[in-house]
Amino acid sequence: MKYFGAHVSAAGGPENAPLNARKIGATGFALFTKNQRQWAAAPLDPRQAEAFRANCRAGGYPPQSILPHDSYLINLGHPDREGIEKSRAAFYDEMGRCELLGLDRLNFHPGSHLNRISASECLRRIAESINLALDRTRGVTAVIENTAGQGSNLGYAFEQLAEIIDAVEDKSRVGVCIDTCHAFAAGYDLRTQQACDGTFGELDRIVGLRYLRGLHLNDAMKPLGSRVDRHAPMGEGQIGMECFRYIARDPRFDGMPIILETPDEERWPEEIARLKAFAEGRE
Repeated sequence: MKYFGAHVSAAGGPENAPLNARKIGATGFALFTKNQRQWAAAPLDPRQAEAFRANCRAGGYPPQSILPHDSYLINLGHPDREGIEKSRAAFYDEMGRCELLGLDRLNFHPGSHLNRISASECLRRIAESINLALDRTRGVTAVIENTAGQGSNLGYAFEQLAEIIDAVEDKSRVGVCIDTCHAFAAGYDLRTQQACDGTFGELDRIVGLRYLRGLHLNDAMKPLGSRVDRHAPMGEGQIGMECFRYIARDPRFDGMPIILETPDEERWPEEIARLKAFAEGRE
């Protein structure tokens, strides 16, 4: 089964996210479990956590259909001691919140060297951060999202994702999420079926599709290899519609959250319906 959805609002508490997902016809969803632009947050109320789990059950959202995302402030490869300790503490908290909510994965951007340490040292720090987080939590997989490669951000090359995974001790609790806009901006072509075959084949060869735990579907405003992360509505950017048809129909992407982060929320019901039509061979 394909779990198509979008990154829905959790305003008022995480228990509202599955309700918002149902309103747009989603069979999966993403959410922030706390304010993504603040370091600190009040602990989750156990009553809210139970309400979240109950609403997920009522909506037909199993854990494998949900892709929570951590705070944008976290940098697990931070070059400074204070910065990395603060980021790691926030990441532990995010993993713990997922555990309390009954979620089995947490999506995150790997980190940035800020031009103060080497790329290899930053990747090593990211892997060490993941190892520490996995030691402190149970049942939650750390899902590394590929990046567009803007600035000093790492994780844009499949080889970098593989290098992080290679240094993670518990391979059963690490995975990747591939964002189509980020991949395209990083130089991985997705404009045709042949291009998609090549890119996902390369991902399988370098990282391994066995580590794929989710997808973010976004068209790209900027050209191939631009290293600029600017999302566009599905089929209206530089990638075009064929990529989304390809993903919707490919059984390799069954059983995982496939999440829209396209810029026009009003169009999410239409975009989700289109993905369902692709999956069912109606378009």
